[in-house]
Formats: sequence, C-alpha cells, structure tokens
Amino acid sequence: MNRITRGSVAVGMAAAMGASGAAWAQSSVTVYGVADAGLVRESGGAAGSVTNVSSGVASGSRLGFKGKEDLGGGLAAFFQLENGMNLDNGSAAQGGLLFGRQAYVGLSSAAGSVTLGRQYSPYYKVLRDVADPFCIGLAGNAGNIMVTNTRVDNMVQYALPQWHGLTAEVAVGMGEVAGSFERNRAYSAAAYYTQGKLVVAGAWFQRQNALATDQTRNALLTARYHFGVLEATVGYAHNHGLAGAHSDDVVVGAIVPLGAHRFLVSYVRHDDKTRAARDASQWALGYTYTLSKRTDLYAAYGHINNSNGATFKVGNATESGSGNRATNLGIRHVF
Repeated sequence: MNRITRGSVAVGMAAAMGASGAAWAQSSVTVYGVADAGLVRESGGAAGSVTNVSSGVASGSRLGFKGKEDLGGGLAAFFQLENGMNLDNGSAAQGGLLFGRQAYVGLSSAAGSVTLGRQYSPYYKVLRDVADPFCIGLAGNAGNIMVTNTRVDNMVQYALPQWHGLTAEVAVGMGEVAGSFERNRAYSAAAYYTQGKLVVAGAWFQRQNALATDQTRNALLTARYHFGVLEATVGYAHNHGLAGAHSDDVVVGAIVPLGAHRFLVSYVRHDDKTRAARDASQWALGYTYTLSKRTDLYAAYGHINNSNGATFKVGNATESGSGNRATNLGIRHVF
C-alpha cells in the first residue's frame, strides 16, 4: 500500500481558512486496491453455456483512497473513497458511478464512530464476514440465493467501540423524498460477540418501497468457530419481501487452511414459504493457493438446484450469473 504524507497540505488549508492559530495534526492518505480477473464457465442457462473473462470473480476489482487525521483529544477524522472497475474491458463498475463501491466521511472517538455517505450495510458485513466461507465471492457466493442488502446510499452509521467482546452498528439510509420521511428509507443494525475462537453475530435490515406502502425485512443470525484444523460457519436468515413474499435461508460451510492452500465448501438452502414453494439449494467447492501475501490463485465450482420455477443463478463477487452451474479459475492481486 502506498502512503502519501499530507501534513503540509493540511497546514496550507488551515492558513487559507484563516485558522493559522490552530494546532493541526499530521494526516495521511493510503492508496489501495484489488486487481482480480478469471475465466468463468457458466451453463444451464436458457441461452446455453458461455465462457467469459470476468473481472472481480473472488473480490470486486477496485481502486481506493482512505485517510485519517488525528484531531487531538482522542478525536479523529477519516474518509474512504472506493472506485469499482472491470478489468476485462476497462469500464467502470456499479453502473458507472465514480466511487460506487464506497464513498463516506466520518469522525471517531472513544465513544465510537459516525460515518456519512454510500456504505456497506451492517447486515451485509455480517453475512460476508461471519456466515459465508466464500465471503460473497466466487461461485460459492451465498448471495446467489440469499438476500445481501449490500450498499445503502445517503447512509448515516454509528459504530460502537468494542466492550468485553461486544460491538454493534446501527444505520439509517435517508430516502430523501420531499414530503415523506419513510419513502425509500433503509434501516440496518448488527451486533457481534467475539470470544476466543468463537464469533456470534446478528443483523437486521428493513427497506421501505418508493411509496412507503410496503417494505422488505431481513433478520440474520450467524456464527463462526475456529477448530484449529478448520473454521466452521453457519447462518440462518428470515425474510419478508414485497407483496407477501416470505422465505427462510440457511447457510453452512467450512474453511480448511493447509499452509498456502485453502479449501472452501458451503451449502445454502432457500425455503420459499409462499404457495409457489420456489425452493432452491446450492452447494459449492472452492480452492485458493497463496503465491505471496498479496497474490493468490483461485478455483471454484457452484451448482444450484431450483424447484417449482425458481430461477436462482450461480454468480460470483460482481456478476449475477446466467445459469445454475459455474466454474471459476483466476488470479487476485491486492495492493
């Protein structure tokens, strides 16, 4: 990671704003990113099989900037700007947004931190970091079947500091509709308990529709335990969608590290509780080989069984997929 000292810039800004008498602490900016590309073979779709060179198969390719300034008295200002990109054709990801992955600014202190901007929801981070051994990537992505609630625009988030293994986050995404407080508004919260090799986490997400006449709601409970020879994960989600949709999801998986090798396995089950009973199940295998602390090779295979007209597809970290089976082979470099 490249670090650029910004102390002189901060001093110049202070003078320009007439604050030359204030004491300004030195700050820094970090430039970072992920370059990820691989071969993706998808089959089982209506249009037939397809082979792609895809970007962001294991982790979304990105270029980011983050910085922090110590303001004194335990208070600090920080920011993060993260652009998503497609290595296969050089285009911008997230619909062409300049910083579509994340864009926020905040303050932190001993009492916690507050951030404002486009951010990952607390619900998504619990699913990614605790429940899913594939970390919402590769063909084993639990989000192929489960609701992820990935990002929220116009979000205000408060994160509590850790206390005896406990920490929590609460967030509100402003709907920004004139004359209505609830239209398009999103709410999310998460709580974590970490004790030794055990992590237990719960999360909740709710979003109003454009007219505030209906809403989606998702509750997630998950755990991860490190047995030494492997890490085991489990998660359960209870979902209420629009127009009476109702379902339950279960994910179980494991990570087996063997030196430079990592083996991944997971099973995801979706139970549609409506009369349509459009159920689905996904099983997946994955493998990564570490070439260095920044570069790894990966391979994965995922298969979905759809029932009663369900149409779930095997995607990866950035693509929704085209069929019910997919194979991935690629390389990821983190800088």
